[in-house]
Amino acid sequence: MPTLILDNGGYTIKAGFSTVDKPRIIPNCISKARSERRRPFIGDQIDDCRDTSGLFFILPFQKGYMVNADTQKTIWDYCFSKDVLDVSPSETDVVITEPHFNFKSLQEAVCELLFEEYEFRALCRTSASTSADYYYSITEGASKKTLCTLVVDCGYSFTHIVPYVNGVKVTESVRRIDVGGKALTNHLKEIVSYRQLHVLDETYLINQVKEDVCYVSTDFSGDVAISKKKLSENNTIIREYVLPDYSSIRRGYVRKVEETGQRAKSTEQILRLNNERFTVPELMFHPSDVGIPQMGISEAVVTVIESFPEPLRHHFYDNIVLIGGTSCFPGFKERILQDVRRDASIYADTNVFLPQNPTTYAWEGAKKFSQDPEFSKYMVTRNTYNEKGLNAFVKICDI
Repeated sequence: MPTLILDNGGYTIKAGFSTVDKPRIIPNCISKARSERRRPFIGDQIDDCRDTSGLFFILPFQKGYMVNADTQKTIWDYCFSKDVLDVSPSETDVVITEPHFNFKSLQEAVCELLFEEYEFRALCRTSASTSADYYYSITEGASKKTLCTLVVDCGYSFTHIVPYVNGVKVTESVRRIDVGGKALTNHLKEIVSYRQLHVLDETYLINQVKEDVCYVSTDFSGDVAISKKKLSENNTIIREYVLPDYSSIRRGYVRKVEETGQRAKSTEQILRLNNERFTVPELMFHPSDVGIPQMGISEAVVTVIESFPEPLRHHFYDNIVLIGGTSCFPGFKERILQDVRRDASIYADTNVFLPQNPTTYAWEGAKKFSQDPEFSKYMVTRNTYNEKGLNAFVKICDI
């Protein structure tokens, strides 16, 4: 039987059998809408909702960790159902990703769900960055015969900078930054609510706005200078976002550049975005701007690499891998490359690798690992777990 690959993120679940080319991406939440109070929308059922204004979310993850097992089970029930993945747990092996430094009680909760509630045949526990490192080492890194890889995992609740030497995570050098996609969306909500419209209850909408118009600046001071200009003075940063009315417009969209500044139609409500487009993603590089006393991503990357002996630093600088949905911002890769080159203490070839789809790269790595001859060593059967509990996971994939 094929192995089920379950990249269980805080924002989305990337799930699919090892026989398929692409995973199914399902929001890891239960949504409730004002327009349909009686019906909860599980996962991607939200696509069936006619009016997504004022959505209320029930999340199994908080601050990057699965703290609500009941909610997670409800979402998994939907994912494993015949209409979605059609999983027969008793005949299926499963690979699941967990966050780094996961608490033991939460590890136990996940294992109990998968083994005792669903009764999967066998389980392999790993992390998204470990899967990404494995996939990179046998594809992009194979030609370089690389020894060291630095994986930057930009997720929903956090960003992890994780170094690997010969495929083994160097735990004491891992850095976590408490800024991810969720913090950026919340910050954009506050800015827009202060300047234009009250949208503090519109998380779903503002998240779409963030994904559609925001970008990472590679010349922050230059972009600030441009954003201070009026539209008539050649301000190339301003964009206008047409908000949905949930009747004729189901999803908001960005107006064409040549239409920017033109009078809105009677059916259109316009949200104008200027410096918000680049100042919101800038939080990833300067978390202290919103009171988070931590270093930014670029600084953390250099700090982690510089903690290693000089012979290894060249390899790390040459193999920086970006994964996670938050790394999809335009300009993100270029900004990391620019900052790291500037701050590196030694002259070295710096290479930043951004996969074609950073969101599913970890899933693809786990899928590839499930076909490895060594894979069976990391699998724990249900019977073994019943005898030894968490101690059965002696060979764990570097969580």
